[in-house]
Amino acid sequence: MAPSSLGVAIVVPCYNEAARLRIAALSELARVAGCDVVAVDDGSTDATAALLAEAAAADARVHVVQRPRNRGKGEAVRQGLLWSLAAGYDVVGFCDADFATPATEVARLIDACHQGHVVALGSRVGLLGHQIERSLPRHYTGRVFGTLSSVVLGFQVYDTQCGAKVFRGGPALQAALDDPFASRWAFDVELLGRLAHQHRGTADFLEVPLQQWHDVAGSKLSLAASLRATADLARIRRALARHRRVTPAA
Repeated sequence: MAPSSLGVAIVVPCYNEAARLRIAALSELARVAGCDVVAVDDGSTDATAALLAEAAAADARVHVVQRPRNRGKGEAVRQGLLWSLAAGYDVVGFCDADFATPATEVARLIDACHQGHVVALGSRVGLLGHQIERSLPRHYTGRVFGTLSSVVLGFQVYDTQCGAKVFRGGPALQAALDDPFASRWAFDVELLGRLAHQHRGTADFLEVPLQQWHDVAGSKLSLAASLRATADLARIRRALARHRRVTPAA
């Protein structure tokens, strides 16, 4: 399988998404963001596999990675990114299957990496003129989580949990993806910590305030999941310490 002409692949992790995933949304992401789409079916038990097969048959830019068992979003994203790097893509990333982050915003993150940044993070900042539609409980839970995550990482990040991130490929990203993550839900924090170690800092990281983002009904990231992710931060801190000890920087 040959990469797209732009060498960009965006991973979309999917688990039991048959009721809400639109085939057209996958093709729209490919068209608007100028990328290939790698949909990872994380051991779904509904009709997700059939839906993704239909999407891939309808659009050559959509590819499907089938996982036999459900291992959580973090592992689905990791496997999708590894698959994309092995296929030869130069820029890779991921976004959530609910497409709360529009394709136009994913395109902005891709542009940031084309301009030289090694990591581009979508950030849900409520600025004048921006349309960030997020419930108050999620906003305040996110602010607490973001503050604690910054303490664990040792550098300031406003929004670690926005479901859209893009990376430049290379040895640093490959090394950051070699081992499974310690957390199913807060894997973003661990991935950022690994990348900061591999790149010897965050000078080429960019947090991009999104112009549009909206809560989507049926999201799997419940308040309970957010609390579990917060509890995972101590485990992530230990995992990052181990990564720094045993994995040389790129």
